[in-house]
Amino acid sequence: MRKTIAVVPGDGIGVEVTEAALDVLKAMFNAENMELQLETYLIGGASLDAFGEPIKDEVVEACKKADAVLLGAVGGPAWDNLPAEKRPEKALLRLRKELGLYNNLRPVKVYPSLTDASTLREEVVSGVDLLVVRELTGGLYFGLPKETKPHKETGGEQAVDSMVYHTFEIERIVRDAFEAARKRRRKLTSVDKANILVTSQLWRKTVERLAKEYPDVEVEHMLVDNCAMQLVRNPKQFDVIVTENMFGDILSDEAAMLTGSIGMLPSASLGTGTGMYEPVHGSAPDIAGKNIANPLATIASVAMMLRFSLDLPAMADTLETAIQEILSEGYRCADLTQGAAHIVGTREMAELIKERVLKKV
Repeated sequence: MRKTIAVVPGDGIGVEVTEAALDVLKAMFNAENMELQLETYLIGGASLDAFGEPIKDEVVEACKKADAVLLGAVGGPAWDNLPAEKRPEKALLRLRKELGLYNNLRPVKVYPSLTDASTLREEVVSGVDLLVVRELTGGLYFGLPKETKPHKETGGEQAVDSMVYHTFEIERIVRDAFEAARKRRRKLTSVDKANILVTSQLWRKTVERLAKEYPDVEVEHMLVDNCAMQLVRNPKQFDVIVTENMFGDILSDEAAMLTGSIGMLPSASLGTGTGMYEPVHGSAPDIAGKNIANPLATIASVAMMLRFSLDLPAMADTLETAIQEILSEGYRCADLTQGAAHIVGTREMAELIKERVLKKV
């Protein structure tokens, strides 16, 4: 069996955590006598520095042909003042669009050994296990018009971002969320702003219509501001949260802190083309190159890749179990020092995970 992974490490700590995760993946494939082909490409700021554009056409085509894409992180202060079309994040948006990746899965699970790592009380976060299903190719990030232009009456400028959703975009993500809920605890929370936004009113109407097809799933609607509050008040009430692009972006980052660190949160972007896997955290240029970044979100993203794109669920189980065991033994990176028995670096954490999975395969 041969699998091809398009690797786009990106910027900052993206390079380090991707390298760490790939060390684990290569060891697992070698142990199973399976062939792994890794093809590495520049993206984001690294691509801007080398080629003057956030992503080259050849990279997009290579990602389309691969079995999966593993992404590190993009962006940083060095490129913050570039025109909008030249920003590193444009590479990420383009990949999502051209690969047809409309479904972003962000699991949020508080490991028993990390209940004291969250800034919330242990009794609040203990047992949290939820999934954020975020629509990824619509809404404000992609809607047109999107422009800044002079405003004659005020003499200043006027900026416009358009929030646009079509029925089919809502239907496909909501159906995926219902199916995910069926495999979990059969509860779906649809998050919108239907008291204000017409896009949310269409969203809610569509959810209510589709709910009739899933009578075995409990459905509730929740306004986004209330959801933000409930995530820190009583996060255990949630099973699957489905929401539009920007709301999902914000809420999943908030939910990440339930685990103690955003360095723990993996993600999978799925749709009609090649799946893409990435940690939720950013490029963190202030700690890049110091061997202190937490690679577990990227390693957990690799587990999701094994499960969803490479059709290797047993290997995914092995990797996820190894992460939980290493954490239970008190090993932590610098972002999770509370309750730690051992503070280790990026490479050391990956080595611990690798040693553990090799004992299991």
